Amino acid sequence: MKSFFYKVAQHLLQVNLPDALPASDIIPSFSPFKCEAEGDVLFTMDVCEGVATDSRGMDEIGQFDCGGANHGVYRSDDGTYLFEISLPMCDGGMLSCCLTARDDFRRCSAVLTGSSMRQHQFGLNNALMMAYAFAAAEQDTLLVHASVIRNDGYGYLFTAPSGTGKSTHTHLWYKHIPGSDLMNDDNPVVRVIDGETRIYGSPWSGKTPCYRNIWAPVGAITRIEQRPENTIRRMAPVEAFATLLPAVSSMKWDRRVYMGICDAISHLLATTPVFWLGCRPDEEAARICFEAVHVRQDNQS
Repeated sequence: MKSFFYKVAQHLLQVNLPDALPASDIIPSFSPFKCEAEGDVLFTMDVCEGVATDSRGMDEIGQFDCGGANHGVYRSDDGTYLFEISLPMCDGGMLSCCLTARDDFRRCSAVLTGSSMRQHQFGLNNALMMAYAFAAAEQDTLLVHASVIRNDGYGYLFTAPSGTGKSTHTHLWYKHIPGSDLMNDDNPVVRVIDGETRIYGSPWSGKTPCYRNIWAPVGAITRIEQRPENTIRRMAPVEAFATLLPAVSSMKWDRRVYMGICDAISHLLATTPVFWLGCRPDEEAARICFEAVHVRQDNQS
């Protein structure tokens, strides 16, 4: 067993892997985040290969939707969680990992049940993503389903259900708005630190391999909907809260996690504008959005 340390959005993670599973092979997207063991560890995950963890005697909570796959969730009387992580149905839906953790997610175990490297990679990657989101829930940290573009030093998040056009819109910024670059295309981390909302790259970026260990202050968050005309408006705080909550990885049945997420969103909204954009997938949409949301130098404090 060998220990590896990673820092994601300034949170330190420890992953203990068997010698037969090199980190560079099983979690290659974490390589840019590798670091020394310095500071407090957000969570530790022990990883092994083996048979599925027995869920008998545990209560079935339901399903957790994660990256296009539904994972079974179970909980025992002492608060221990078990997640059965399976490949998306389009990839066969096979069980790939069993994640076990106490309800604070500070100490986790991942049993890789699949026979292929694809199953190992998917299973462990999703186990780490869920452990991160739930362990950090009370620390003003949000794992957001969004695509993020950076422009002139600020990060701009675009949220929407899968397939709606988040990646298309950020690509339009990259193509038509000078000085733009992609920070993350699926699961960036948002943190509120000393009253400032920051966006961080992460090891989780969906189908686009964009794993960048960078951060920027958040300029704005925009909810995208497909419309025949391009139009944009700023949301009121209540509407913005209702829009952001479904875009954040959470567990509504777990009070600690859910209240931590709600508090973090409230702190975010105190300083961060949220917009609604109805748009076509064209250059005009990117320019209209940019003009409405980008942080102008004369608006900076």
